[in-house]
Amino acid sequence: MTDITRAAFHGFEQIPIAEYAERAYLDYSMYVVLDRALPFVGDGLKPVQRRIIYSMSELGLSATSKPKKSARTVGDVIGKFHPHGDSACYEAMVLMAQPFSFRYPLVDGQGNFGSADDPKSFAAMRYTESKLSPISELLLGELGQGTVEWTANFDGTLEEPTWLPARVPHILLNGTTGIAVGMATDVPPHNLREVVSACIRLIDDPDATVRDLCEHVRGPDYPTAAEIITPRADLLDIYETGNGSVRARAVFAREQNNIVVTALPHQVSPSKVLEQIAQQMRAKKLPWLEDLRDESDHQNPVRLVLVPRSNRVDIDSLMGHLYATTDLEKSYRVNMNLIGLDGRPQVKNLKRLLTEWLQFRSDTVTRRLKHRLDKVERRLHLLDGLLIAFLNIDEVIRIIRTEDEPKPVLMARFGLSDEQANYVLDTKLRQLARLEEMKIRGEQEDLAQERKQLEATLGSKAKLKKLIKQELEADAKRHGDDRRSPLVEREAAQALNETDLMASEPVTVVLSQKGWIRAAKGHDIDPASLSYREGDALQHYARGRSNQQAAFLDSTGRAYSTLAHGLPSARGNGEPLSGRFSPPSGAQFIGAAIADNDQRWLLASGHGYGFVTKFENFVGRQKAGKQLINPPAGAAVLPPVAVYNAKTDRVAAITSAGHLLVFPIAELPELDRGKGNKLINVPPAKLKSGDERVIAVASVPERGELVLYCGQRKLILKPADLDAYAGKRAARGNMLPRGFQRVDAVQVEAG
Repeated sequence: MTDITRAAFHGFEQIPIAEYAERAYLDYSMYVVLDRALPFVGDGLKPVQRRIIYSMSELGLSATSKPKKSARTVGDVIGKFHPHGDSACYEAMVLMAQPFSFRYPLVDGQGNFGSADDPKSFAAMRYTESKLSPISELLLGELGQGTVEWTANFDGTLEEPTWLPARVPHILLNGTTGIAVGMATDVPPHNLREVVSACIRLIDDPDATVRDLCEHVRGPDYPTAAEIITPRADLLDIYETGNGSVRARAVFAREQNNIVVTALPHQVSPSKVLEQIAQQMRAKKLPWLEDLRDESDHQNPVRLVLVPRSNRVDIDSLMGHLYATTDLEKSYRVNMNLIGLDGRPQVKNLKRLLTEWLQFRSDTVTRRLKHRLDKVERRLHLLDGLLIAFLNIDEVIRIIRTEDEPKPVLMARFGLSDEQANYVLDTKLRQLARLEEMKIRGEQEDLAQERKQLEATLGSKAKLKKLIKQELEADAKRHGDDRRSPLVEREAAQALNETDLMASEPVTVVLSQKGWIRAAKGHDIDPASLSYREGDALQHYARGRSNQQAAFLDSTGRAYSTLAHGLPSARGNGEPLSGRFSPPSGAQFIGAAIADNDQRWLLASGHGYGFVTKFENFVGRQKAGKQLINPPAGAAVLPPVAVYNAKTDRVAAITSAGHLLVFPIAELPELDRGKGNKLINVPPAKLKSGDERVIAVASVPERGELVLYCGQRKLILKPADLDAYAGKRAARGNMLPRGFQRVDAVQVEAG
């Protein structure tokens, strides 16, 4: 580098850009952590909150004064102490005024400060007015008593407090949330009385454990009446580690047959909950609900009414599903990451937090007492000088009248200090009345007694602790209230599965020869009488419930399934199954089934092989289906047949040549999938030539009848008639009567 180049950089520091970027990012990170996002354990406030409260106190906006425009407060805050955006500052002030956001609001707002339904719907700051709430006195009451350190504001023209002298552990009362760089904080709000009780326990017993303190602090206390359902053991773990999560659940009551939600979890919008429920209703995933409405008003801030379809609806199951699928149940993260007394951020457990705060409070009270002691001693010193002057009033007046510089003469004549001499000279003549001596001596006695008490308190740790306890109890009595969030241990809600949510109505699933599917309501439908597309006709049908799975079998033995609830209505022609599934090329749908998973079904092929299987083996999520029955080469797959009783039914197998064999179904194996065992004996030669095959199978109950349709004629075989065709499995069977040997269809009539 030449001299000319070096001269161009004269007076500037040259560092690698990586080092500069690292340093700049670390500086920014520390600023965000310490001066923006994380609260101080002492007063529990972030800088912007502290500055808002201090500015309002400087403007005289105490709880007993008249409110002023919020814009005035925001202007003072950003102009004097917090040089940031006015909207962010105003939003921070609004948050401290919302009773549904802060457990103990620090600001008393007049006007539109938002609602629980939409916390950010507050009016502009030029329309609203605000002042401090009564509880803010617990943060400001000791501010002018030498309790805090002061620092210059951003431009060095004013001073602001480094912290506020909180009389209670405000950090736990209102909680806080914040996102810094590389860390965050989430402290839940708590009940004032419980927190003060824990502080007193810790003062009396410094060795108390977190478990001991949790006898007083039973859990968070949010601004709403929603239940906290987190188990006690989990709450204890949160307070021992400073990390975890708290789960809150809405509260509902039953009014006649309606469900009325009266309390929602913290920061949950009623309109959002209604929208979440309505969305499920539109998607037909809540058949139990008929209507919902919002009846919230000024007297009932939360009143959401859910109307069940009938009084037979299981309300507990319905609400359990809504808890799991909507914001009626919500989980809150807990991360008690605070800036401690050492100025460093750290995640603190309950004992560490309260111990540090009690140290902060002890230091604050000590500073307050010392400040007061200094004032008392100074006043006593001045009164001593005033009393000397009063007892020698004639001489004092003479010196003042005759001396050009009376101050040094007074100091020399009466042994006064500089401060005493100034005070005597500044005293008004009317204070030299005859009764003034009594007042001076009375004030001296009172101040001397106060000095004695102050010195005794400062000189005794026990008395200092007693004073702190008394002040905590007095503050809790004045500003404390009952717990709002009840603690009720409950299991986390579980959503119902899709089948349980569907309305259970009787349906008839109808499959056409060309693979079109539809579902008709009821079991009294005659599928053959429905209208079909030109060139199409009935192939098969099955009866069941709308909340069950409907399954279909194709000519290759593959099974497919879908919810019956989602099938098209029988008012039209339906839709092709090939649009829902992807069967092999050339495969045709030959049968339908609908049932519960444990229902048994009989599957068979045209070569006379078959087995029994559970309906659950039909069900699969694959669009391509699942192989269920493996037919021999050249054999057709027969439609599935429902089994009434897997132990007592009898299987009826019929061939195209008119042979009928009846045997106990117990002789067949129960398989998940496969080819099955021989049902009826058909000569291999006839199978090979195609002269004979099995055309139908049926499962006949113990007292049931078998109806055979042959053209326009039908043959009814009663239980005694079926005995004539009984035999062992895989036998040839007997011939049907003449005229009934070519069976077109079979039907089973249960006894």
